[in-house]
Amino acid sequence: MAQTAAPANATRRLPQQRQSCSAAPASSPRADEASATQDAWWRDAVVYQVYLRSFADGDGDGVGDLAGLRSRLPHLAWLGVDALWITPHYPSGGADGGYDVCDYRSVDLELGDVEDVRLLVEDAHALGLRVLLDVVPNHTSDQHPWFRSALADPDGPHARKYVFAPPSEEPPNNWRSLFGGSAWSRTPDGRWYLHLFSPEQPDLDWREPSVAEDFEETLRFWLDLGVDGFRVDVAYGLFKDAGLRDNPGTYSPTLFGHGDEQRHTWDQPEVHAVWRRWRALVDAYPGQRMLVGEVCLADLDRVAAYVRPDEMHQSFAFRLLKSPWDAAAFAEGVCSALTAFERVGAPVSWVLGNHDKDRQVTRFGGGAHGLSRARSAAMLVLALPGSPYLYAGEELGLPQVVVPDEAKQDPIFFRSGGLRAGRDGCRIPLPWTTGPAAGFSVEGSSVEPWLPQPAGWGELSVERQGADPASTLQLYRTALVLRRELRALGRGPASLERRGDVLVVHRGDDTTGRVSCWVNMGHEAVAVPCDGEVLLASEGSVTAGAGWVSLPASTAVWVSAPAAG
Repeated sequence: MAQTAAPANATRRLPQQRQSCSAAPASSPRADEASATQDAWWRDAVVYQVYLRSFADGDGDGVGDLAGLRSRLPHLAWLGVDALWITPHYPSGGADGGYDVCDYRSVDLELGDVEDVRLLVEDAHALGLRVLLDVVPNHTSDQHPWFRSALADPDGPHARKYVFAPPSEEPPNNWRSLFGGSAWSRTPDGRWYLHLFSPEQPDLDWREPSVAEDFEETLRFWLDLGVDGFRVDVAYGLFKDAGLRDNPGTYSPTLFGHGDEQRHTWDQPEVHAVWRRWRALVDAYPGQRMLVGEVCLADLDRVAAYVRPDEMHQSFAFRLLKSPWDAAAFAEGVCSALTAFERVGAPVSWVLGNHDKDRQVTRFGGGAHGLSRARSAAMLVLALPGSPYLYAGEELGLPQVVVPDEAKQDPIFFRSGGLRAGRDGCRIPLPWTTGPAAGFSVEGSSVEPWLPQPAGWGELSVERQGADPASTLQLYRTALVLRRELRALGRGPASLERRGDVLVVHRGDDTTGRVSCWVNMGHEAVAVPCDGEVLLASEGSVTAGAGWVSLPASTAVWVSAPAAG
């Protein structure tokens, strides 16, 4: 690019020293399947996560449901996403937002019924949207018929489906719950049962063949109904050390397992055989059904092992979700993921937010400052190769909400004795309009939403932002339209550079044309080169001159360069 004089309001040039990485188009190592795999929709799909209870209330009881979601599908089609992932809709014990399942082939009456799922899939497909369900194979609810039977009959067949230890005065080992405290609870007859989450979520024993057989029937049940795949909860769990050995290391009273070495509780080698069986099952259905795994491991090479060609189709790369607003941290997160996933020929599934993490506007500093950073981070992720996952409300720039203790429902808050705020603040029911309950519930309802919405929530609504061309909603929509239209942002080569506090993602080649995303993560404005067109800017304060773009702090821009010749 020609480097003409920088605009006067750009206070500094970019440093000459660069940190970089690149990725070729991901390809399947199995040549006989390469063509079909390369054309699969999921390789670069934008997937929208719906937290069902907080998305839209279709019957006026204050809880989001399948009818409400169906009514809002046109919003997702207008936004430009390719698929939606729905958090658990199953009958539940109510201990962990639906992730304590009582019946895997049914629907919680508060949320609808099986026919509602079928109609949802039908409506979504008519709008060009795919549908992924959440499946929870690591544990059940303690209200599940299997566990009730296991408590009643220690020698019965259902007791073999859970991880029990014989009666003793102390727990069988030092394993800790991710929600706080010991991972073991006692039964009335003195046995111990494992729960790596809440006591109401007993862990299944996947060494028992009947567990695997039953879950495969569950997959077939929903696939036969037409769903396009599954997000697999705790995909790195399922198998635990057969000897129940102590984990090494020491425990912190504030980390509750997250910072401890969990050598014997997670990522056991036997788990990969499960995903090979599930992959074969899913691939046998027409229409390119898929699996995406929640694999929360620090080592991205171990995460990528879950998406080898005969295992899952995708697994989340969580590094950016846990990164501060820092160019070095983001560069490391992007490069490490591209490198690890390229080794197994898989696309990266990028995550900036979800139902378990504080919203990025707040994580990045809060207020207008945090919002600018969140908008820029979204432009970065949407410029990367692979499959971005968006959490409902990101497109509105929603902040984390402080929920009063008396209104909290997350077990993390209660299990930690109030030391951890829990996840309720990122699960507040969405604002759709400026009307009552911000339009979350069906018109005419006087029931308050299941979690309290803060004052002024309607000012962030779809209704308000849809009418504002400078809104975060319109920024997301424009970015998604461009991502679909521009060949350079498809499946071609990509490279990332870090020049001090500035990140740049280069996409495309001479055939497709080239697009670059520049993100200024520093505290001063910089001038970045641009020989082509400014396609999109995160803020109106981004200005262009002859051959340069002035990029203020915490802003991003997409610029094009003409194809050679």
